[in-house]
Amino acid sequence: MAILIKNATTILTMDTALAELAQADIRIENGVITEVGSGLTGAEETIDAKGCVVTPGLVNTHHHLYQTLTRAVPGGQDALLFGWLQTLYPIWSRFGPEEMYISAQIGLAELALSGCTLTSDHLYLYPNGARLDDTIAAAQDIGMRFHPTRGAMSIGESDGGLPPDSLVENEAAILEDCIRVIDAHHDPREGAMVRVGVAPCSPFSVSRDLMRDAALLARDKGVMLHTHLAENDEDIAYSKAQFGCRPGQYAEDLGWTGPDVWHAHCVKLDGQEIDLFAKSRTGVAHCPCSNCRLGSGIAPIRAMRDAGVPVGLGVDGSASNDAGNLVAEARQAMLLQRVANGANAMSAREALYIATRGGAEVLGRPDCGQIAVGKRADIAIWDVTGVESAGSWDPAALLLAGPTRVKHLLVEGRQIVRDGHVTTIDLPNVVERQNTLARALMG
Repeated sequence: MAILIKNATTILTMDTALAELAQADIRIENGVITEVGSGLTGAEETIDAKGCVVTPGLVNTHHHLYQTLTRAVPGGQDALLFGWLQTLYPIWSRFGPEEMYISAQIGLAELALSGCTLTSDHLYLYPNGARLDDTIAAAQDIGMRFHPTRGAMSIGESDGGLPPDSLVENEAAILEDCIRVIDAHHDPREGAMVRVGVAPCSPFSVSRDLMRDAALLARDKGVMLHTHLAENDEDIAYSKAQFGCRPGQYAEDLGWTGPDVWHAHCVKLDGQEIDLFAKSRTGVAHCPCSNCRLGSGIAPIRAMRDAGVPVGLGVDGSASNDAGNLVAEARQAMLLQRVANGANAMSAREALYIATRGGAEVLGRPDCGQIAVGKRADIAIWDVTGVESAGSWDPAALLLAGPTRVKHLLVEGRQIVRDGHVTTIDLPNVVERQNTLARALMG
């Protein structure tokens, strides 16, 4: 079936030429963009984009979807990373499959309403029978393009790690389950709706052996690698004390650099580490709101971009953000670079590029992140006729004036948000169930 998006006020293509088209149309067939231009006709379905800015769907490169059940938890609201984790670990240990599934549905719906069409997820704890499959089922229900990663923790408190022993796993069992989920769910083809990555949680919660073995396994299976790195000063101090080196050197020594690797945060990378990531094409998931919330600092994104490091955006977990609005994250990224480096350090359009094509590049998805013939029809349509954009001289500078909620959203040509509402699930009922589960955890 052919779909036409008609009469867009502006299309920000994020294609190779960064073309911006006025009063233009987009034709979609079988989930793929087949034509971009003016005066297009002939389709079974038409979406009127008059008064709208059209962008590629946003791409989220780092999230912990399960955390949408633990927003604004007392005791963790004003803590640094390690103290925050130690507050939340005992609560997360009471999760099970339903908590994982429902919290993922809520997190994915929130992302969709903020214009996101492709998201990764880092699930690194599996209490009470929970599995990565629970979140994959939620993404299939929503209709989101999904890149879940099989995370893990293997060093508990009794062995000098941060997490409680009840949340860590045997390393052989971790690798075995990585193989299981890759074989069951990973789709390497262009246009894939699900790809699986391998993602030991962090250098302070897994062993050196598991990091090395995970890299070997991922490359044998042809999947990507993901972890947290250099998030704050505590993280750097731990690396120096335990490994005798900075996080970048630790990553390189264990095979954790290259175009098939992306690291979350990287707030404290120094110049040498930035050069290493640029030369090796190692990706970074920048999570500005979480970094602010936990007092971690401002990541040197301007320096990374200038050096050639692939950079995408991540909302991080909704227990440390505590939101999952990706377009708001892009605005925050722009503002923080200006705080650190001056008012001309990052434009609204560059931040939007990072949120779309930049994220797609980090996740190894050249088929996504741009509006161009042959690319997947993952498209966000933003109504700029409302109060947020009233008086704006340049509505295409979307991150300066808004809106922060999408009007329509298409993934693989399927409309999963229509007129600001999720079409694929009964969201009010899921919200009610989410709140019931949260209250049970409080007790």
